[in-house]
Amino acid sequence: MKRHGLNGNRLRIQKDALLLLIDSYTAEAGVRNLEREIAAICRKAAKDLVDGTTRRITVTPTQVKAYLGKPKFHPEKIEENDAVGLVNGLAYTQAGGDLLKVETVILPGKGNVELTGSLGDVMKESARIAISYIRSVADRYGIPADFATTKDIHIHFPEGAIPKDGPSAGVTMTTSILSALTGRPVYHDVAMTGEITLRGRVLPIGGLREKTMAAYKGNVKTVLYPRENMRDLDELDKEAAANLCLIPCDTIEDVLAVALRPIDPPCEEKNGFCPGIPMKNDPHPARQVL
Repeated sequence: MKRHGLNGNRLRIQKDALLLLIDSYTAEAGVRNLEREIAAICRKAAKDLVDGTTRRITVTPTQVKAYLGKPKFHPEKIEENDAVGLVNGLAYTQAGGDLLKVETVILPGKGNVELTGSLGDVMKESARIAISYIRSVADRYGIPADFATTKDIHIHFPEGAIPKDGPSAGVTMTTSILSALTGRPVYHDVAMTGEITLRGRVLPIGGLREKTMAAYKGNVKTVLYPRENMRDLDELDKEAAANLCLIPCDTIEDVLAVALRPIDPPCEEKNGFCPGIPMKNDPHPARQVL
């Protein structure tokens, strides 16, 4: 404001307006673009003040849109309902963390695997590991042993124009594929991160702080992460950690026990229940395994 000849008596930016700037007009790890957007607001406000149309301006969220136009970014949010084959993954990006959704559909076919969404080699390998692991435990989840030769599997990461790669999507893809094969919905308020081995062990990842912040921002309630990353818990953002149920997992079975809804009896559980905390008369005993 000082650079534009303004002060707090002539220009005031509401907190809600600043939050809108951060969420919908910038996407960065720092604050350089935020500074530029605030400077743009100051210039336009200064013009209005010089024109004499007003003597004092209070910038509201509506005024932000009038000054800067339509929002440039739309923060990723979780779905409102549980769905089969749809899982919330967590990614580490240059701008911090982000929700990375995975969709899987099962089609009649001959065992072909289709991967779409601009995936890199590491993520393609994770998909093959996930399918091999599911084949090894198919009988445990009631999946036909011949699914690898009678069904086609299509795995898709939305926003295909954005390249994606990294060693932390294994648990997400495994959960998505197994959900699609069994017809068991995935809880919409659960997100996860971690890579798996052929034996189903969950491997540690990087960027847990950024990923949990993305989960909190996206209205996720529960985050499943590798147990070896418990050493990183003291680095998490305090507000994000206080509002998330963080569950460490050793194996993919730990992940599936929490993420997949049981088919019988039907699940009526809604937001507000943390699956990591055992409760008396819990209608979902499978979610107490950890």
